[in-house]
Amino acid sequence: MQLKGAEIIVECLKEQGVDTVFGYPGGSILNVYDELYKHKDEITHILTSHEQGASHAADGYARATGKVGVCLATSGPGATNLVTGIATAYMDSIPMVAITANVGVSLLGKDSFQEIDIAGVVMPITKYSFIVKDVNKLADTIRRAFEIAKSGRPGPVLVDVTKDVTANTTEYRPAIPNHIERVTKTIQETDLDLAIELIGQSKRPYIFVGGGVILSEASKELEEFVNKVHAPVADTLMGKGAFDGENELYTGMLGMHGTKASNLGVTECDLLITIGARFSDRVTGNTKTFAKKAKILQIDVDPAEINKNVMTHASVIGDIKEVLSRLNSKIEEHKHEEWLMHIKELKAKHPLKYNDTGLTGPYIIEQIYQVTNGDAIITTEVGQHQMWAAQFYKYKKPRTFLTSGGLGTMGYGLGACIGAKMGCPDKTVINVAGDGCFRMNMNEIATAARYNIPIVEVVVNNHVLGMVRQWQTLFYGKRYSYTVLNDAVDFVKLAEAMGAVGMRVTSKEEFAPTLKKAITLNRPVVIDCQIDLDDKVWPMVAPNGAIEEAFTEEDLKNK
Repeated sequence: MQLKGAEIIVECLKEQGVDTVFGYPGGSILNVYDELYKHKDEITHILTSHEQGASHAADGYARATGKVGVCLATSGPGATNLVTGIATAYMDSIPMVAITANVGVSLLGKDSFQEIDIAGVVMPITKYSFIVKDVNKLADTIRRAFEIAKSGRPGPVLVDVTKDVTANTTEYRPAIPNHIERVTKTIQETDLDLAIELIGQSKRPYIFVGGGVILSEASKELEEFVNKVHAPVADTLMGKGAFDGENELYTGMLGMHGTKASNLGVTECDLLITIGARFSDRVTGNTKTFAKKAKILQIDVDPAEINKNVMTHASVIGDIKEVLSRLNSKIEEHKHEEWLMHIKELKAKHPLKYNDTGLTGPYIIEQIYQVTNGDAIITTEVGQHQMWAAQFYKYKKPRTFLTSGGLGTMGYGLGACIGAKMGCPDKTVINVAGDGCFRMNMNEIATAARYNIPIVEVVVNNHVLGMVRQWQTLFYGKRYSYTVLNDAVDFVKLAEAMGAVGMRVTSKEEFAPTLKKAITLNRPVVIDCQIDLDDKVWPMVAPNGAIEEAFTEEDLKNK
């Protein structure tokens, strides 16, 4: 059948099973939006307040559902406003397709109004970027974009379509999306055998899991593997929920703000089995001292991650679900009772602690966990509140903790929260924000209100840029250069002005009842929680320090 380019874009989205898109219209993409209007019963479009909000919402939708997130923007500034969200998805390997429209082919390269080479701009932060100048190539390009986004190590893909292509006509033939095969050709039997040999020789194994386990949907296989190896488990920020946070073998996060039990345990282990994690600098600290007593076995779908940051003794390359399945079928059950007892003692000796005399970030997170019974989807911004959310909420399942790990994007969480709620409407979805981050993209509260998307925004409000202030306190002689936000901005009034419900909490006793009420209202709610400006995240590892040198407030006082 003969269809215009804009019609082909919408038909291709329907082919891919897309039910929700996030975006913001403009002149160059008007033809596509005109077509979306005709298909609004099949594809829900959420008009965000800013294109960055659309990209974060598509990202949150993808993380919460496992599907490809989709965002739309027009040419020029519309397209460039997607860049931070695309980079966020790229750093965390999130499958996303961004569709932008550009000026007509005859206007390209002439500094035309709202012209930008967006495919060139995003080249370093996408798996691939396309510009479509021929309507005959449009359908195949969009189909290819979805395949690339989903295959292997997932990531964002951009498709830029010139305006005349959206208006031109060509023959369209419907197609069934190709099945995405798991990466298995790289899995070598010799690599599996060496991994099993290392596990068999180990007396003090430790399992370290990252976001790759979640992306591969391998939590069930991971649990079986952990039980067979009989080892403690630490995770990355991105790996939260890959392994049940309530399991007795779980020791908490590893790294700069990881638990002392995890940091000390990994330092003492003789085999570190790393699954779907890339040895970020925030995890390893000083790489020269990282896991110095251990052989390192790394399992990852991306060969580029092997020996990139930390040298390994052995590796298995391939889809994690498949690798773990094959290992589980071969491996014998091991017992490491003495080692696990030692780790249990470390957990008892070094629990996560905080000042419980007033309303604090950790207390807020613990209450969110109790009120939701650990069954909510938690999104976060970036900073102290993000670390508290990682430390004090026990994530039992994958895809329940959505945060910007690699890029550390302030302003990410609210858009992601909206996207997650659209993808998982039956789940309670809560965004934990700092006041500095809330200011970045607070306009998306208006988006939630416009569509009555019942999310809860918990602002951990200390009137400062908390994590930066923490560094200024510890390493910059308490010179608080431009980190104080103690002004007259009233978040409750702001929420109400944008059509949401605003609430304020100033004491411990108020928080749980307020949160329960916010959830039952079934409306977008902002809870402004006033905490002390000098609350800190503990433990902490100094920049370029060894992870076993993680220190707490008590350690500083005892120096």
